Parts: sequence; structure tokens; C-alpha cells
Amino acid sequence: MSDETTTTLPDDTETIDVWVAGTEEPARLEWETAATDEGAQKMAVEEPEARLREQLGNVIDDDYLFDEEAADDERMLVNMGPQHPSTHGVLRLQLELDGEIIRRTKPIIGYLHTGMEKTAETLTFMQGPTNVTRMDYLAPMHNELCYSLAVENLLGIEVPERAQTIRVLMTELNRISSHLVALATNGMDIGALSMMLYGFREREQILSFFEKTTGLRMNHNYIRPGGVAVDLPPGWRADVEVILETLPSRLAEYDDLLEHNPIWLRRTVGVGVITAEECLAYGITGPTLRAAGVDWDLRKAFPYIGLDEYEFDVPVGSKGDVYDRYRVRVDEIHESIKIVRQAMDRMPKGDYRIDDRKITPPPRARIDESMEALIHHFKIFTEGFKVPAGETYFAIESPRGELGCYLVADGEAKPYRMHTRAPSFTNLQALPIMMADSLVADTVATIASLDPVMGDVDR
Repeated sequence: MSDETTTTLPDDTETIDVWVAGTEEPARLEWETAATDEGAQKMAVEEPEARLREQLGNVIDDDYLFDEEAADDERMLVNMGPQHPSTHGVLRLQLELDGEIIRRTKPIIGYLHTGMEKTAETLTFMQGPTNVTRMDYLAPMHNELCYSLAVENLLGIEVPERAQTIRVLMTELNRISSHLVALATNGMDIGALSMMLYGFREREQILSFFEKTTGLRMNHNYIRPGGVAVDLPPGWRADVEVILETLPSRLAEYDDLLEHNPIWLRRTVGVGVITAEECLAYGITGPTLRAAGVDWDLRKAFPYIGLDEYEFDVPVGSKGDVYDRYRVRVDEIHESIKIVRQAMDRMPKGDYRIDDRKITPPPRARIDESMEALIHHFKIFTEGFKVPAGETYFAIESPRGELGCYLVADGEAKPYRMHTRAPSFTNLQALPIMMADSLVADTVATIASLDPVMGDVDR
């Protein structure tokens, strides 16, 4: 990286200023635009041989490891997935192997295709959250929030302060639960089975609170255009307080188990490396980008739902390997705990949804008392509300990176078009880079460190 300003660039080169950990000024990054054809699958990280030698020492002869003149019949194509338990869903990897060394990786997707973006065109804006919440089933609150904010942009409305604070509370708890699954599955894939049990144990507390609040453990349809479906339940403070008091000590136990564990370190340090330049060239975001040293979080860069009023840090790594991605997620859980506590302390009184009868249904109690309220309730759930013609894109920071929703409205009650910028889909582009000239045994660790959700990829 260099701080020098490039004045002339070839057509296939781009530059960008980014904040890198440990620096006071933005760094000017320059890279060749990545090709989109199959030849791009052969792109390897810088000095892959040096990285592999560092992992293996002198265990294997150099002539075997780096024999670029190997005949075609000495290489083998192996399919990993789409039914493999460690590909985190129906992901298929086509691996070109030279012995135990991966020379080329080709991710193949589409086995879970559900057509959710096209389905959105058949659903009203009120029904939309029931669709998008199923894309990333580990972070459903974030999908609901992103969609609702895009609709609210088209409507030109702003939800009450209490609704915003509830959204902060629920999405940050969801971030914690999602990262707990990432830590659990990462440990399980490498062989730390205790980590899998512990991660799901802590996540269960959060899902129990979600069920108490929304009625469902997952796919909640809770965050909706105009606010949230219902207010927080009685006793919610005590429930959240138990979660916040339990997690720090349990996270310390995770560190005792893994942070200095020699087996964990040998399986994660220097494995699945990707640089900051490569992340930016491929649009990689979230913990994977921050682990590579780039201080970029949409909650700080483009604050939404009042997050600019909260105090929290953005954890950043330096090496961009599996270990750094693990550390970033652990540190992000601590930061989310701080945000949730601040949301609890500042939770204002007032409405949990906007007071606009054209957008929000009447209170449940009014339906039993007023025929007009019953008719209003019936029409808004069957016909929906109309949205002014226009288009918008809104992006938030999901547990996996930038989650964006592009909506086009034509003045009717259903979207004309919807497209989702799914972080898991974009982040999978990193696999050919991270796995180039690595060992087959490191494949599952590298995949798990990306924390992909295939429902988010195939949509």
C-alpha cells in the first residue's frame, strides 16, 4: 500500500482511498480490475508459495509442492459438495488438486435457488418482510430492517424514536446470535466440538428472547415498514440483562479454549489469507474485510436508525487469515453488547410504529370495538398500501457485510422490481483467492471463516 497519489492509470486499473488499521491518513490502494471470466478463478494471492512453506516448513519436498510443470494427468478434479456437511449449505466447490495442494477452486452455486427477488414482485410492501427474512436465516432481523428502510425511503417517512431504538436492540442481539453460530461452526469444522456446543447454547438465550417478543425463534416478520410489529414484552429488560451478564464470562471461556490453543493456531494462523487490496477488488465486506485491516463498517460510515449516537469501536485485524476473522467476530460480539446496553438505557417512551393510518394497521383492541377499524385492518393486509413511484437503494451492516436492498416502485402496492445485494454471495468470490495453493485440509476452515449462508447466496 502507498500514500502516493496516482495521476495516470491504465484502463484496467482503479484506485480508492481507504482507512487501514494503525494509520492516521487514508491509504491509496491500486489494483488491476479483476476479470469476470473463468480465467479469474486462477488468480492467486501474493506469494502463495511462501505462505505454504511457512505452514509446512520442510515436511514436504519443494519440488512436490511447487511443481508448476506437472502434467495434466497428474492433477485431479474433485467435487466438494453440494451435499458436504462442511460447505455450510448446498455449496459445490470444484477443486483442481495437485496431490494435497489446491491449484484452482471454482465455487458453483444455485442449488438452493428460491426466486425470492421475483417473489417480492407478487407481495405487497406490507408482506415483503415475510419474504426477505428467509434469505439470511441466521440474521433475519437485518433483512427485515434493510427492506423496511428502503420502503420508508420511498415513502419519505421516519419511524418514531422508540421504534428506532427497538430496531437497534433487536438487530444487535441478532448480530451476536449470528456470530455465535459462526464461532460454533468454525470450531466444529476444525475439530473443536466443544465450541459448537457452547456457541449454540449461548445463542439459545437470544432466540428465546426473540420468541417471547415476536412469537417466532427465526423468520420473525417483526421489523416492518413504519416501525415494528409489536412493542417489547413485559419483563424484557430482565431478559436482556441475563443475556448481557452471561455472555462476557462465556466469551472468556471461548478464549481460554481457543485463543492460545496450539492446534487451533496451527489450523487458523496463516490459513485462508486475503489482502485488503484483494478484498476491495472483489467487493468483499464485513468481518472478512475488517480482518484484512480495512476499518470499514456501514454503522460508522453511513449511520442508520440513530447508530451515530451510540459509542462503539470497529474491531480490525491485520493478516486477513482465518484466525483474524475469528478474533474480529469475537470482538464484534463485545461491541454489540455495548450497543445493546446503551439501547436499553436510552429506550424512550412512545409509539413503536408510525401513526399513519394509511401505512400501519389499527391497534388490535380497536378491531373488536369499531367496524371502521376492522375494515381498515382487512384492507391494509389484503391490498397493502401504495408507494410513490421511484427507486432507492439502502444498505446496512449485516453480520456478514454490506446488505443492500434495491427497490423500484411504480405507484402500486407491490414492488415493480427488487434486488438484494447479499454479502454471502459477494464474499464467496474470495474462496478461489484464499484457497489458491493451500492444503485440502484447510478448505473447511477457510469456508467456515467466511460464514456464508446459502439462502443469502441463491435467493
